[in-house]
Amino acid sequence: MAVTIPLVLLFGIALAVCIRFKAVGFGVAVLAALFGFYLADTDARTTVNDLTTAVTDALNDARP
Repeated sequence: MAVTIPLVLLFGIALAVCIRFKAVGFGVAVLAALFGFYLADTDARTTVNDLTTAVTDALNDARP
């Protein structure tokens, strides 16, 4: 029996651990970029795009 784990899940877990332990460096930046690229290929891209658009619109409307 083979168990498959999506690469985006592994990148997400690794990025969460790095952020939790405040391990910031070049490697974490590369990991975050790879996580973003792999996340863009999933079904979550529309949700992430909608959330980003809503946040930027809210911040833009809050400006005096």
